[in-house]
Amino acid sequence: MPETKTWRDGVTVVRGRKLDLVLRDPSGTGRATALDFAGTGGQKTWIGTVTVQPSAKTGLHHHGRHEVAIYVLKGRSEIRWGDRLEFAAEVSDGDFVYFAPYVPHQELNLSDREAVDFLVVRSDNERIAIKIDGVPVDRPEMVF
Repeated sequence: MPETKTWRDGVTVVRGRKLDLVLRDPSGTGRATALDFAGTGGQKTWIGTVTVQPSAKTGLHHHGRHEVAIYVLKGRSEIRWGDRLEFAAEVSDGDFVYFAPYVPHQELNLSDREAVDFLVVRSDNERIAIKIDGVPVDRPEMVF
């Protein structure tokens, strides 16, 4: 006879007020992890928020073999990507962005008054963010 499943532990709720925002670098970028393996049992996904302070930007980086999806919760940002950040797109509230594995990228806040808030989903629980040294182009090609 098959075992009866109870799905009681199949869902995890993380209250927003319980998230601790961690500022990881002096650029003004903060990350708050909602779901990952270490914190809540997610095995192949990292879900959290990223906040980029006014006029700040993240460093040039990629997430290795993992895919990344971003949803813009609030604010206006320029997303740049490529070996020299030669491509760009402006995004704002309600827009989605997808990064294939190994794509070098950077998020910039276009406002000097308001933070940009992203909801981020990555196909890893390892928190892989590989910083890259590089000299960005002066004027990236606006793709979208």
